[in-house]
Amino acid sequence: MNKSVYFLSVLFIIISFQGFSQRDPKAEQILNDMSKKYKSYKSFKADFSYIMESPMAGKNETITGEIFVKADKFKLKLGNQEVINNGTTIWTFLKDENEVNISNYEPDPEEITPNNIYNVYQKGYKYLLLEETPTTQVVDLIPDDKSKKIFKIRITVNKKDNTIKSWKMFEKSGNRYVYNIIKFLPNPAGVDDKFFVFDKNLHKGVEVVDLR
Repeated sequence: MNKSVYFLSVLFIIISFQGFSQRDPKAEQILNDMSKKYKSYKSFKADFSYIMESPMAGKNETITGEIFVKADKFKLKLGNQEVINNGTTIWTFLKDENEVNISNYEPDPEEITPNNIYNVYQKGYKYLLLEETPTTQVVDLIPDDKSKKIFKIRITVNKKDNTIKSWKMFEKSGNRYVYNIIKFLPNPAGVDDKFFVFDKNLHKGVEVVDLR
C-alpha cells in the first residue's frame, strides 16, 4: 500500500470514529420523532419480511411475518411459529407440532425485535445520520458495548410519517438480518389485553408444555 492510500485509509477510520464518538443531534431528532410516533399509538400491526443474509454460507433466507404490539405486549407470527407475550408470560406455539411452550418472560436487553426497535436507541448507543433522500432518512446506531455480537443497526425512516421503513442488523460473524415493513396499521380493531393470551380452546388437541 503506498503512503497516500495508507494516509487516506487512516484518515477515514479517524473520521468515522470521531463521527460516532458522540450522538449526532440531527439523528437524535429523527429517532426521537420516530419513537414519539410509535408511542402515540395505543397499538399497531406490522406485516414484514425478515431476511437473513449469510455471506459465509453463500445464501439468504426470507420469511414473512406479522406482529401486533400494545405497550409491552406483542403477538408475533413468523413462519410456523406464533409467539404471544402479555408482559409476564410468553407462549410459543409450534403449528406443525401443535404444541405450545409456556414460560415466564425474561426480557433480553440485547434482543432487537419489531416490538422494541423504535426505542432501542435510547440506551447504550451512539448514532449518526448516514444518508437523507427526498423520502427517507438513514441512521446508523453503534453500541457503546463493543463486545456485543451486533456491532451496527441501520434504520431507515420514512420522512412523511416518521415510521420505520426497514432496519438492518450487522453481526460480527458476517451475518446480516434485515426487516422490511410491508404494511403498517396503527390502532387495529380488536387488540385488547385478551388478544395477548394464548387460547388453547382455539387449537384442538394442542400439547401444552408448561416450563414455568
